[in-house]
Amino acid sequence: MKRHRGRHVDIESADELDEHLAAGAGSLRGWRLRAVDLTSRSATLRKAELAGATFLGCRFAPGDGDYVEDEGALVMPVIPEAPVDVYRSDLYTADELYDDPIYARSLDARAYAWLQQPLDADDELAIALHDHAIDAALEQWVGAQREAGQRIVGVMGGHALQRGEEAYAQAARLAQHLAGHHVVATGGGPGAMEAANLGAYLAQAPAAVLESALEQLATVPTFRPSIRAWAQVALGVREGFEGQPERSLGIPTWHYGHEPPNVFAGAIAKYFRNATREAVLLEVCDGGIVFLPGAGGTVQEVFQDACENYYADASAVAPMVLVGRRYWTEELPVWPLLQALARGREMEPHVHLVDSADEVLEVIGAGVPG
Repeated sequence: MKRHRGRHVDIESADELDEHLAAGAGSLRGWRLRAVDLTSRSATLRKAELAGATFLGCRFAPGDGDYVEDEGALVMPVIPEAPVDVYRSDLYTADELYDDPIYARSLDARAYAWLQQPLDADDELAIALHDHAIDAALEQWVGAQREAGQRIVGVMGGHALQRGEEAYAQAARLAQHLAGHHVVATGGGPGAMEAANLGAYLAQAPAAVLESALEQLATVPTFRPSIRAWAQVALGVREGFEGQPERSLGIPTWHYGHEPPNVFAGAIAKYFRNATREAVLLEVCDGGIVFLPGAGGTVQEVFQDACENYYADASAVAPMVLVGRRYWTEELPVWPLLQALARGREMEPHVHLVDSADEVLEVIGAGVPG
């Protein structure tokens, strides 16, 4: 049983409910019962005060669901076709998403396949409920980091970056250094995102351990044509090196389900709706964001973050660090527009264009208390 502030209580089994009631509780006001089989608890329900309770995807004996609602509780339905638990209370783990060695049978693949089918009203409800549950779980996770005095620094970059490329290794090394003082958040996918989650996962490991991990991963450079092979070598790396999963957060989406989540993020907030995911990803990065070279998605994130900083109070502006002078001024000339947008605003001293990891660390270290 999970206890929270005030009278908020989460119940996840009938036995938990029995134990709590046996301890003397009579009112369920403020309680959330999640996916509890109550088909044999008719008498229990009729003895308790139910007004103000919430029943999420619970199963009732005939007539009990109506009785519970009549007593003033909120009953949210079971949605049997959804491949995910739409009322979950925790973030995902890589082991949960990759719950079958055959990727096509895994939870991650099943959820993506389901999303590609024509969706009816129940499916749309399931998506909304699931993403709301992930919001709540992520808020709790982020809150725990902040209570521990940690800031979250985002590392954004292209999904097409391959293992074995020097830019991939550089991203991993940078994130390893950042995670020595901060929690590192990414979009949770492959490429630069995986590299950053890897570096953060190995935050306290010697540099030689990271280099060995990079060598192993390079044997399967990309998830095409086999997500299974790509994920398996990464899971092998994770098993071979003790890491710090709490230093690494991934926020991917099934909207881009053809790009699998990486396994190095210790906590994974996976959403169905990409617009929600993008907004949340930027919102949690209170320690600033590092933008590695990328294409459409990364450029979108740059200016979405710039918009947040443009209108932010001076106390809420977070550093923006674009890495790669030639890339951001010539290949994709984002920097001139960003610089012009920032001119004269509170954000102006907080946008930076750099070339090296040392410069990134200097900026983030100055902008975020360690």
